[in-house]
Formats: sequence, C-alpha cells, structure tokens
Amino acid sequence: MGIYRFGDFELNENSRALRLAGSEIEVQPLVFDFLAILLRHQDRALSKDELLETLWPGVTVTEASLQRVASLARSILRQGGMETALRNLPRFGYRICLDQLAASENGPARADGGDKLSSPGSAILSARTAVAGRKWHEAATSFAKADAVGELLTADLEEWALALECMGRPAEAIPLLARAVTEYGVAGERLRAASPAITLAKIHLERGELAVAKGWHKRAAQLIDTAADSREHGLWCWMGARIMGAEAEPEQALALAEQAFEVGRQLEDPVVESLGLIYRGFFKLCLGETKSGQEDQDFAAALGLSSDVDPIVGGILYCNILWACRNFGDWSRANQWTFGYEDWCRGHGLEDLSGSCRLHRAEVLGVHGTLKEAEALVRAALDQLALDAPWATGDALRVLGDIHLAAGDFAEAETAYRASHAAGWDPQPGLALLQLEQGQAEAAFSALERSLAGNGWPTLQRRGTVLATLAKVAARTDRRERAKEVIVELETQPQRWPMASIRALTAEAKAELLIQEERLTEAARELQAACSRWSEVGSPINVADARLSLAVLLIQLGDRTGAELELGTALAAAKKVDSARLMRRCEELEGLLAGTQKIATGIVQALRA
Repeated sequence: MGIYRFGDFELNENSRALRLAGSEIEVQPLVFDFLAILLRHQDRALSKDELLETLWPGVTVTEASLQRVASLARSILRQGGMETALRNLPRFGYRICLDQLAASENGPARADGGDKLSSPGSAILSARTAVAGRKWHEAATSFAKADAVGELLTADLEEWALALECMGRPAEAIPLLARAVTEYGVAGERLRAASPAITLAKIHLERGELAVAKGWHKRAAQLIDTAADSREHGLWCWMGARIMGAEAEPEQALALAEQAFEVGRQLEDPVVESLGLIYRGFFKLCLGETKSGQEDQDFAAALGLSSDVDPIVGGILYCNILWACRNFGDWSRANQWTFGYEDWCRGHGLEDLSGSCRLHRAEVLGVHGTLKEAEALVRAALDQLALDAPWATGDALRVLGDIHLAAGDFAEAETAYRASHAAGWDPQPGLALLQLEQGQAEAAFSALERSLAGNGWPTLQRRGTVLATLAKVAARTDRRERAKEVIVELETQPQRWPMASIRALTAEAKAELLIQEERLTEAARELQAACSRWSEVGSPINVADARLSLAVLLIQLGDRTGAELELGTALAAAKKVDSARLMRRCEELEGLLAGTQKIATGIVQALRA
C-alpha cells in the first residue's frame, strides 16, 4: 500500500483517495483498484486473467467487464492529460507506462513533459473539472483563461476543442487542434499528433470542405507511419471510410470501416471498435446488405454508448443510425432512436441539441403528423446546421418541403425543394409527389429516374423509397412495363427493403396498375394492405391518403357504407394533423358521396389525387 504521484494525480491506497491537482475526484471502487494494481506493478504488464482474478476474486465475469473498467479509468486519466499512460496490450492485458513514478515524497511527472503542478482553484483545474462534469460552456471559458496565463498542456488543447464541439462551435476548435498537432510534433510525439489531425479531418468534412479534410487525413497518415496496430491507425481508417463515402466509393469505404473495426477489436478499444462497426453497417446498407448492416449499427451503438465515450463519438453513433433509418424510411426504428438520442444528449451536457438531432426529430414528427412542431424544429435545425454540419442543410430543406407538402402548402413546399436542390441535395421523392399533386406526372417520372443515378450514399440508401414512388408514377404515366419492372425489383428483394414504409408504397403502386387494368377489387386489397403498413409505421397522413383512395374504389364497387367508414376515419386524421391538402381530398370525396358531382368524372379525378 502506498502513495503514487504521477502528473497532477495522487493516488493514496491507504485512504482510498484519488486527487487531481490537490482536489479529490470521484472514482468507482473497481476503477480505483484497477489503477492501484497497475501502479503497484508499473514495472510490468498484467494479464487479463490476473486482473480479472484480482478485481473479481472467485467471481466469473467476462472480459467486457474489465474493458468497461479500463475505459472508465482512461476517462479519469484524460482529465489530467494522461490517458495515453494506460496501455492496452492486445490479447494479453494492460500496463501503465509513466515517464517517472515515485512513492511518497517524490515530485510529479507529467505525461507531456511539464514540470508544474496545477494549484487548487487554478483556471486549468477548473477547466478539467468542468470537462469531467460535462459543463462545456464553463470548460471553454476556463480553458481560455488558463491559456492566457500559460497553464495549458497540449492534451488540454484537445479537451478545449472537445468542449467547443459539444457547444456546437466546431469551427472555433480548428485552430486549437492545429496547435495540438504542432506541439505534439515539436515534442517528438508524432503518433499522438495524429489524433488531433484526424479530428481536424472530421470537422472539415462535416463543414463540406472535402479537400481540406483529405489534406489533414494524409497528414495523419504521415504521422502514424508504420504504427498499423495503434489506436490512431484505427481512427485513421474510420475517417478514411467517411472520406471514401463522400467521394461515392462505397466499396472502398466499407473496406476501411472493416479495418477500423478490426483494429478496435484487437486493441479492445470501444471507441475505435464502435466507430468502425457503425460505418461498416452504414456502408453495408448502401450496398444492399440491409439486415447485416442494421445488426452492425445496433451493436455498435450498444458497445459505444456503454463504454463512457465522449459526446462527439456518442453523437456520431446515434446520428449514423438515424440517418440510415430516415433514408430507408424505417420510421418506427427512427422514432425509437430519436427519443434515445435526445435523452443521451441531455445526459451528456448537450442542452442545446445539435442541428442533426433536431433534423432527425423533425422528420420523424412530420411523418407522424405533428406538422407545426416539425416545421419549428426543422427551422431551428437549419440555424444550428449552419454551424455544426452545413453539408446537411440541403437535407433539412428537403424535410421542410415534405412537411409543407403534407400540410398542403404547395408553394412553400416547392420553394423548400428548390432550395434543397440548390444546396446540392436531391429533394426526391418529395418533389415528385408535389409534381403529381400539381398535375406534372411526366416531370415527376423523369425526376425520379434521374434520382436513381449515382453511387453516393444518400442515393444508395434512399433507393428503395425512390423506386417505390417511381413505380407509382410510372403507372400514372401509362408506363406499365416500367412500373411492373420496379415492383418486381422491390418484391424479389424483400431482405434488402423490409421496411413497412417501402412495402406500403409498393402496395400503392400495385394498386395504381390494377386500377388501370380495371381490377378494382384487387386494387382495393392492395390499398388495404397499404393502410395496414402505414398504420404500422405510425403515419396518419399516409394512412389517410390510402384510406381516401380506397374509399373512391369502394364507391365504384358499390360499397357506399365502406366508403363512408374510410372517409370518416380519414377526415378525423385530417383534422387532427391540420392538413389542408387532406381536408380538400375529404371534401371532394364527401361531394362524391353526396352526389353533388358527376360520379364518373369525380371517381377518375379522385383516383388520380
């Protein structure tokens, strides 16, 4: 039993206290024991079996428990800029590596060469304490004060940058990270310099600055050199996957994500492993491996979010899944994840939700019919995205267009879709559906066909939704063979597009073909199936649309009672979601039932609505 001083830390085994710069910090008992054991035997590496037996004597636990303890210990060491002192030895165990370690009265040794102990109450200690407490605004202010009086270690620059990213101000983190790369390089710590270089690549990529991102990515490769078994190499592979995705090279992106996952798995590093896995799943989804991709993403989130990852990594894990859910029309899954994401953000000091978080929630709300709230949220997302993810602005405008379309505000919808296109985003299939409403079926068909071209990840992930909409439009424009071809593609690959929303759209497309062939009873069955699928999704607007189309068929089939039942349900939904477009359709159908319009003409027009 002894007292160990290292960096700004002091661990006292007798009093079971861990102090940072003189102030005691909270630490879980197992984490304290883990650090104490490593410090006591700092002259050698300890195997996993030895650590498991020492920490959990007589109890059978998995290596995952030890990995969790190590992850928490590394988070504590990070507060004093010493996270790299804890080394993970693949397939063996752990070791703590310090430049200088002494018991009792010896002075501290700092991980990056400093020789000054931070005094209690100092700005830098306040900053580190704020980071530990996820008080990002307080941390950023204290880091600035500490920097003014020369108290910062190089590791503190990275923590300061993290605080700014968590505040939604990544642009302000750029000069700090560049300083960190330079300072680590000057100190001869080339491998450690690669980490802020990779973070710079990430920030620039999310700002839409691909050339700059690639430059920092190449700089990181130069710094990593031959250290292919390092954590930094795993992060470099993950970042490379994202860059390849941005360059519309999904196969190469998948290969790099696989490499990142393998590095993380071998190192037992939950951050690298989960980031590699989440993007492996992402690009599997792009390439049609839907089930496997979803499994990768779900496991990645569970792995990362149970390992005390920082808010930026956690946000990446959540956002990645939510982007995929939204692009695939997997609305029930997206709804579950958005609630979890919001709770997680607030639990990690992210009181102001990111632009991506607001966008995810806005689209889900729009699908579920909460249109006014969805519009307010997507407008707030647009403001925030300008700061933290400007590349997604076009997608936010697309979502805004979808919300206006659902509400029946066609002029506003068209403005939003055009702005989305101008921002470099494909506004389909929403724009095509608007064109259908405006009687421009030919333009809608051509636009959807163009939307299927390309190899970018948004195009690949939205393919199912676009195809199902194309089938419907092809039938409307008397392109029956094209409609049948698309339906066959969708129905013969159910494992690729198992989502209820895509199956509902496919059923509506089949109904369009059957109506043209005057097989109205069969068409009615397909619309009933669509209603069921849309109900499964929880989309009252789409359910109401399908019910109104079904009601028109029932009128023609002589089932007036059934038509009135469908109309009543649709009318209730239209009032609840406050959609002028749905109300107009209900009024037209009421006119048909009342006999105030010529039935033959009215039915044709209603079927085309």
